[in-house]
Amino acid sequence: MSGEVSSERSEAVRLLWGPHPKPSRGPKPALSLDRIARAGIEIAEAEGLAAVSMQRVAGLLGVTKMALYRYVPGKAELVALMVEAAIGEAPPPDGPRCGWREQLSDWACRLVGVFQQHPWLLDATVGQRILGPGELAWMEQALAALDGTGFSGAERLDAVVLLSGHVRGAVQQARAAGPAGNPEAQLIVTLGELMQTHGEHYPALTAALASVTQHGGQDQGFEFGLQRILDGLGLLIAQRSN
Repeated sequence: MSGEVSSERSEAVRLLWGPHPKPSRGPKPALSLDRIARAGIEIAEAEGLAAVSMQRVAGLLGVTKMALYRYVPGKAELVALMVEAAIGEAPPPDGPRCGWREQLSDWACRLVGVFQQHPWLLDATVGQRILGPGELAWMEQALAALDGTGFSGAERLDAVVLLSGHVRGAVQQARAAGPAGNPEAQLIVTLGELMQTHGEHYPALTAALASVTQHGGQDQGFEFGLQRILDGLGLLIAQRSN
């Protein structure tokens, strides 16, 4: 089993990082890795990651499954190519380089946009896997934003993981809400209905909901959480500079 995993990982590395030798047998190659990845993405966008298979992708491309295997050895490698094609390289920040906080805030918001555009990425980017050049470029950009903060390499990685987790959690909640609307707004409605009957047992929750109803402030969970994470990083940076 470990040999199979090692072979699978090495194939993913080759496909993502190259070099990409052309098949040595059979007719002249009619496909490219990018075209194959885009076909998989088309299926995932319409039906979810679970619907993606070598057979489905081959059918969409108008080739046999055996022909597809000449380029990609299996679904794991196919998904790795799809992730790389979908996430792309991190776009440059808008405007001139600013402070670490603004850079990380912009980075997190742009990452939210990627996951919103490709919801299946949430399922495709879990567990142990090989990362491609594009994904590493995103990580590089966030780590570089923390230059000069005094954080160690491990702390920078932890900060990026923390931000990524917050992004994923927010997008996951939005996906679960579906087209019906914002998940926070739905939660407020649900809780409000429950408190009408059981509010006496939950006075703090009842008071919080009453404040939301009176003054607004819901539907800001992502931004609130993002700013509190950045506040925490800023506090640690300030302590280190004293």
